[in-house]
Amino acid sequence: MNAIPTARQAQFLAYIHHYDMVNGCAPAEADMQRFFQITAPSVHSMVLTLERRGFIQRVPGQARSITLKIPPASLPQLKRVQR
Repeated sequence: MNAIPTARQAQFLAYIHHYDMVNGCAPAEADMQRFFQITAPSVHSMVLTLERRGFIQRVPGQARSITLKIPPASLPQLKRVQR
């Protein structure tokens, strides 16, 4: 496991944390797709990468089950996507 996320991965982690703080649950992949303005397969690939690298944990078959496995204090400030 590489303990340092890339800048892009860190933004996804920051979004997951922010969404959970505001809404009380983890975001769905569709929420991340809308926020980052990317395709569904790109979001799914990122979620799998974050899980494989040990930054998040998911419960198979359970919606909105993403939990961070790294301290939120180590995350960067979430940046709004410009289009």
